[in-house]
Amino acid sequence: MPSVSVIIASYNHALYIVQSIESVIRQTFQSFELIVIDDGSRDDSVEIIRALQKRYEFQFVVQSNMGLARTLNKAIALASGEYIVPFGSDDVMMLDRLEKQVTYMQKNPRLGISGGNILCIDDQGQLHRQQRIYPSRVLGFDDIYLNREKGAPAPTLMFRKEVLLEAGGFNPDIRLEDLYIEFKIASMGYQIGMLNDVLAYYRIHETNTYKNLELMLNAVLTTYGSFPDHPQYEYMRLKTLHSYLLMAVKSDKKLARKILSMIPLGAYRVKTLRGIFRLLFG
Repeated sequence: MPSVSVIIASYNHALYIVQSIESVIRQTFQSFELIVIDDGSRDDSVEIIRALQKRYEFQFVVQSNMGLARTLNKAIALASGEYIVPFGSDDVMMLDRLEKQVTYMQKNPRLGISGGNILCIDDQGQLHRQQRIYPSRVLGFDDIYLNREKGAPAPTLMFRKEVLLEAGGFNPDIRLEDLYIEFKIASMGYQIGMLNDVLAYYRIHETNTYKNLELMLNAVLTTYGSFPDHPQYEYMRLKTLHSYLLMAVKSDKKLARKILSMIPLGAYRVKTLRGIFRLLFG
């Protein structure tokens, strides 16, 4: 039985999928299985992955498009490892990533999730100039709900499978699947442990989800809305709206006006006025 199940949901990443899969295959920790599901790619991903499968013998499933969360949940149902590692088909693992995280999880049984640092690369694999490395830390629900500490970046997530199943897996109704599942598992009383090691390269390119501001805003608001009983829920909802207002006025005036309409007049603050000023004169 493998200790780790690495699951990759592939979607239109033909340019990057070879590097992603080979970074898993070459791990120093070899007690793992790799499950790749192509979620209706329209490029050459399927042909490329099939060629890699012949060379490396991993499990590969091709399906019509179901969306990321449903695809990950399908892969989890196929997985047999004690730990689950969802990984992007455009990202790259550090070669000792699994070894470090399995050791860490084994030493800390209260952790439901572990993660670490990332380095950002562009579509050519070149490092971005400015990178921030965060220290090791252990997070609880309030730490991530109130944004007191940075949560685990998606390319570094490792879950205990039993905890992930207890949480009900990924929520298909929320496009930002990693934020919701971190909230959910932490709300169940499990800790999120963060290594100070760099565990993966995160690739920045034209189709990154975070570049779709409206999608991101809706996902973050829906995630907070899934935990409305927290005493700081309304404060965090308004804080989210103000943050996205200031981002939207730079690139999407229509979205900025929509966000402004969602902020009650009595909740206006300096950030609101700054956003209005930029809408009018920016």
